[in-house]
Amino acid sequence: MATMNAPTMERRHLPERRAAVREGATAMSGIDYAAMALLIIGGLNWAMVGLFDVDVVATLFGPGSPASRVVYVVVGLAALYSIYTAIKMSRHHPH
Repeated sequence: MATMNAPTMERRHLPERRAAVREGATAMSGIDYAAMALLIIGGLNWAMVGLFDVDVVATLFGPGSPASRVVYVVVGLAALYSIYTAIKMSRHHPH
């Protein structure tokens, strides 16, 4: 008697992944979303500084405090990661 195995959810069985690879599109990873969120938060903070002279990070954590500096460094690292990602994407998709 023949038995039928239930389909598994292995990578090779996910057609949407294969289609994305074929079309040259890549799905964003969790680190990509985190970097984007940090860049948005940093951009909004700079908008507040420019428009209203209010530094939200410094207001929350104290001006020049170690916590504020960590937040600024993490946002800066997110920007560097995004530059790396943009360069990688431009090399993958020449126009």
